[in-house]
Amino acid sequence: MSELTVTLLRIGYLALLWLLVLSAITVLRRDLYGTRIIDRRKAPAPRGAPAGADAPAPAAEPAPRTPRRTRGGGPSRLVVTEGPLRGTTVPLGSSAVLIGRAPSCTLVLDDDYSSSRHARLFPQDDQWFVEDLGSTNGTFVGDHRVEQATPVPTGTPVRVGQSVLELQR
Repeated sequence: MSELTVTLLRIGYLALLWLLVLSAITVLRRDLYGTRIIDRRKAPAPRGAPAGADAPAPAAEPAPRTPRRTRGGGPSRLVVTEGPLRGTTVPLGSSAVLIGRAPSCTLVLDDDYSSSRHARLFPQDDQWFVEDLGSTNGTFVGDHRVEQATPVPTGTPVRVGQSVLELQR
């Protein structure tokens, strides 16, 4: 092999090693800092003031009716807002989300106050419902204990053990 080929192989190998190091650093950074939490209860107030000038367009409010009819405007993710897994996001599709401590659950909670199969969140008729699966400590939508399948509006807190979950767009 020529000296040029050996030099190019060394440079390529060095670049590949740096790519590996940078990708490892990116993964470590993501694990350490987690997902950024945005408090949506505080965000509309500052944004609402400048948007107040554009109030005539939202005043008609056809947008809230549209998400109920079409699945595209409904919630797209389940976010853990409080508890040991704060910041965890689960994308929502057309299948149910099983919540609990069991490894077979969609959202596995690291929480002594949740059951192995605690609750189920499922879509039905363009709406999301939560159902308690016979847990010891119960499932709560807002402040109300879930006794049967209960609709969950977007942004309403659902408490499962020590964790609080929300459906978000």
